[in-house]
Amino acid sequence: MSWVFLRDLLSGVNKYSTGIGRIWVAVVFMFRLLVYVAAAENIWKHEHDEFECNIKQPGCENVCFDHFFPVSHIRLWALQLIMVSTPSLLVVFHVAYRQNKHHKQKLHKNPGKIDGGLLCTYLISLILKTGLEIVFLVLFYKLYNGFKIPPLVKCDIKPCPNTVDCYISKPTEKMIFLHFLLATSCLCIVLNLSELSYLIFKYSIKCYLKRHLKKQQ
Repeated sequence: MSWVFLRDLLSGVNKYSTGIGRIWVAVVFMFRLLVYVAAAENIWKHEHDEFECNIKQPGCENVCFDHFFPVSHIRLWALQLIMVSTPSLLVVFHVAYRQNKHHKQKLHKNPGKIDGGLLCTYLISLILKTGLEIVFLVLFYKLYNGFKIPPLVKCDIKPCPNTVDCYISKPTEKMIFLHFLLATSCLCIVLNLSELSYLIFKYSIKCYLKRHLKKQQ
């Protein structure tokens, strides 16, 4: 899978972000996207082939694997990366619309300055990104019964004749990467909430000062 589009998207939004937003882009790109492409994808590459049960009953191994891993970890992470980055398109579209409206003039003289309608769009994108991160964390927890990868699982689903032991390959290595990716996801939630709070506080103060000056005049 090519991640060039996602990289370009994040780079384009970066110049209109606050300092906290730039940290979020760096975390997503360096600690999530690069780790996914360079390491995690290879670890789960042959997860089905390396899943073994202590019985050769036809269909048993496939059914047990599908039961314990209804969705591949790595595909779910890829979907999560795409989905949490998609709200940034709202900012890109808004910027493109404003630039076209003003005859392709620069939207702001100072990169990183957010105001007016762009502020609302940016806040909506932050709320969506935070919500999607939380949804995927809950989804992970529900699908895999917690944030863990046991080395041994017991399966008694038909056509297995009885309870069989099934072994997951490289469970410790997978657990390390699972916790790392979960930690970066939580970090992104904290950064999004921090940026959201910062922007709301900043522009609340700005509006208050404007009203105060009008009263004095």
